[in-house]
Formats: sequence, C-alpha cells, structure tokens
Amino acid sequence: MTVYLVGAGPGDPGLITARGLELVRSCDVLVYDRLVSEDLVGEAPSDAIRIGRERLDQHEINTLLVGHGELGLNVVRLKGGDPFVFGRGGEEALALAEADVSFEVVPGVSSLSAVPAAAGIPVTHRGVSSQVTIANAQGELDFAALARSGGTLVLFMGLARLPEIAHGLVVHGLDPQTPAAVISAGTTPDEEVAVATLGTITEAAADLRSPGLIVVGDVVALSERLAADRGTLALA
Repeated sequence: MTVYLVGAGPGDPGLITARGLELVRSCDVLVYDRLVSEDLVGEAPSDAIRIGRERLDQHEINTLLVGHGELGLNVVRLKGGDPFVFGRGGEEALALAEADVSFEVVPGVSSLSAVPAAAGIPVTHRGVSSQVTIANAQGELDFAALARSGGTLVLFMGLARLPEIAHGLVVHGLDPQTPAAVISAGTTPDEEVAVATLGTITEAAADLRSPGLIVVGDVVALSERLAADRGTLALA
C-alpha cells in the first residue's frame, strides 16, 4: 500500500497516462484538485473515499496524505498537469518521506507543452525557438530576466496579471510586436485562445477566464497555420 502522486494531465481526461488511470481505478482514497476532470474522478471505485482539495490548504493536504497512507490504504493524489511542474508535488513527497510513508510519483502530461500544442503552438521549433523559459506568474517575476531570456516564454496562472506581465516585458526590452497568446481551459471543450502581439494581447484576451496559460515568442505566429478551429478570439 502506498501514496501515489499522479499527474492528471492538462484538462482533457484522455490525456492522463495509462498508469495514472490504472491507479485511479484501483484506489481506496482519491484526493483530487479542483481542475481535475469530473470524468477522471468518476473512474475511482464506487466505494473509494473521494476528497476534493479546494477548501484545504497545503498543510492539510499533506496531513491527509500521511494519515491515510499510515492506515495502509492505496491513496491517489490526483493533480492537474504534472505533479512536479508547479503542482506542489515536491512538497507532498517531502511530507510523505519525512513521515516514512511509501510513495510513488506518476508523471503526467504537463500544460507546459500540451496546452500550447493543442492550440497549434509548438513551444520549440527549428529555426524559431530552441529554448523555453517557464514561470509561475503568481509569484514574483523578474521581468528583466524574462525579457532577455530569448526563445519561448510560458507563464502559468497569469491571466489576472496579464496587463502587468505584458507591460513589464515591453518596459524591459521585449518588442511589443512579439507574438503572444493566452489559452484558457486548454485541451478541454471550453478552450478559448487569444492570439495577438505582446502590445495588444491584454485587449485581445480581455474576455477569457482562468485558468489561462500565457505564451510569448515567435512560435506563436505558427498557430495561424497549425491550429485547428478551436475558437480563437483574436489575431492581430
């Protein structure tokens, strides 16, 4: 018996790994994030304990995982995307390790590449971008460092700060004509995409709702040719 930290993928329930789905279907306890698809939650056994984490802070989650793990139950901690990419999976793993509770990390498909890909944006492309810089937009951002990093920028959880982010990058030297995109509810039926320039992306994405992923860089321009009809809001 152990605790499994499982990546649920970026939103589409079909993007969970085969290993992750197998564990969900055989768990005794399922602790799941708010953004995890209800279809995946429904895959848990009918007699499994299901706990949504929306009203629980991180310390409470850690305590919950340790407690159920110490009872000898099969516990699945189902996390959006990948547990170790802005998912606090490391914090939960450390709590389990310190309590001497057996655990396993089951990687998931990260929004980092999957959400842009679904919108027709490859985060790397030969001759366009050979590197990717990622940042949690809810934390403190070093706009000067981001502006000079080159390649593609991918910012998680930044929709509420989009005006500040776009302005900060331009002020610190990034060309306002740099292609930019915001992808809301990526890979789900509710996905919406705004494609514009860094100087106009705030206006183009004004009606989008969280969760949103921000992508900045020349690769965004490829979406005009690569994206299927997925509800793009703007192209300017």
